[in-house]
Amino acid sequence: MPLFKRNPFGHYLFIKKFIIRLFGLVSHGRYRKFNSLQIEGSEILRNLPDKNVLFISNHQTYFADVAAMFHVFNAALSGRDDSIKNIGYIWHPKLNIYFVAAGETMRSGLLPKIFAYAGSVSIDRTWRSAGKNVNRQVKNSDISNIGKAIKDGWVITFPQGTTTPFKPIRRGTAHIIKTYKPVVVPIVIDGFRRSFDKKGLNIKRKNVLQSMVIKEPLEIDYDNEEISDIVTKIEYAIEQHPSFLKVLSPKEAEEYIKEEEELNKKREFWSA
Repeated sequence: MPLFKRNPFGHYLFIKKFIIRLFGLVSHGRYRKFNSLQIEGSEILRNLPDKNVLFISNHQTYFADVAAMFHVFNAALSGRDDSIKNIGYIWHPKLNIYFVAAGETMRSGLLPKIFAYAGSVSIDRTWRSAGKNVNRQVKNSDISNIGKAIKDGWVITFPQGTTTPFKPIRRGTAHIIKTYKPVVVPIVIDGFRRSFDKKGLNIKRKNVLQSMVIKEPLEIDYDNEEISDIVTKIEYAIEQHPSFLKVLSPKEAEEYIKEEEELNKKREFWSA
């Protein structure tokens, strides 16, 4: 591999490799020493193609979720079974892993800006900005950049677009799936919200059992399935459908239905 080879976004791969190694070394103890990360499904990762893979997951912190996935993915590809023991796997990381993130989050400080170089596909959220609700159109460049990343490798996305649990799935994810036809791999995580602060940078509590379950790829009829059907599949796959709540109060149910209706109104761009 040429020393100054770049990825499709113009990032130098040797710099990206250095950043992944650095953040890997710094963050490893968060999942092995201070807390314990339980993993299921490493063998699934080894059977995936090198490109055209989309990981969909629930979301609990801004950065710790993605960092853990970088660890788990690279450990699995190095032959480890459901384990991130022995951090040697990070020395030769997979360099075509990307993650979809809000642009304002990745510009919020020096560390996020550096972390962004490791693989962020930064987008402008259409529903929220600077802590306020907004209603703006999806940027075509954001969609094409996600497609570019999918064509080049593995992409991690959080279809709810928020760290708040049981929020509705953003329909844009389903449209991306229909447009680019990636292998769609669900991931369910837990324990990160209890372990870290909202950003995932500071340890909030130690000795928490964290979990990451990688599931078999979804079976999707890309040409014939409706957007709503794919959205429902995603909800169940990442265990964020309201039925996974033990008790859903009338108020929570009403709020959920209201959010669904508002989202449908705001997605005029996708139905055009």
